[in-house]
Amino acid sequence: MNMATTRGQPKTLSLPNILTYARIAAIPVVVGCIYVQAILDGPLWLRWVAVAIFIAAGITDYLDGYYARIWNQQSAFGRMLDPIADKLLVASCLLMLAADGIIHGWTLWAAIVILCREILVSGLREYLAGLRVSVPVTKLAKWKTTVQLVAIGFLLAGEAGDQVVPVVTLTGLTLLWISAIVTIYTGYDYFRAGIHHLIKEDEG
Repeated sequence: MNMATTRGQPKTLSLPNILTYARIAAIPVVVGCIYVQAILDGPLWLRWVAVAIFIAAGITDYLDGYYARIWNQQSAFGRMLDPIADKLLVASCLLMLAADGIIHGWTLWAAIVILCREILVSGLREYLAGLRVSVPVTKLAKWKTTVQLVAIGFLLAGEAGDQVVPVVTLTGLTLLWISAIVTIYTGYDYFRAGIHHLIKEDEG
């Protein structure tokens, strides 16, 4: 794809945005595979299909940002849709894994913390955007997201993964707890920054 062709495309149909669309399209496929395997007692190989599609979706998360930068295709639409796609993917997988029973007992609290943090940060970002205040993503938050995605990948493999390496599910649950603990810290960090601007706005 040459630069002239790339620049001539509508930004909503640029390659970075198409990759984001693909990540959203992957959600029902991943959820469907786990649903058929776990709820309808389907074959275990469906879990490997879910893992493969989930990994591919995770790769698009990196590629869309990479191509947007090197081809100068960053757009308001892409900045809006990219984090939404990430949150939809994570939330859908966590809910399906809870329905599956892989996430259960005390580990449900880890999933709840992660989901609540995503809602909190999304609400803060939406409000602060109205004030034209941006909240940059910290390196720790990026590492948290990476650990979170790896944890979900292990948990999607679940029983199928345990047949290959017995500690796959345990590893996934451990990483999910680590992600949840870091989530509390990064969520507080965002909340503190947001409250600072909220107080300034009220005083103004």
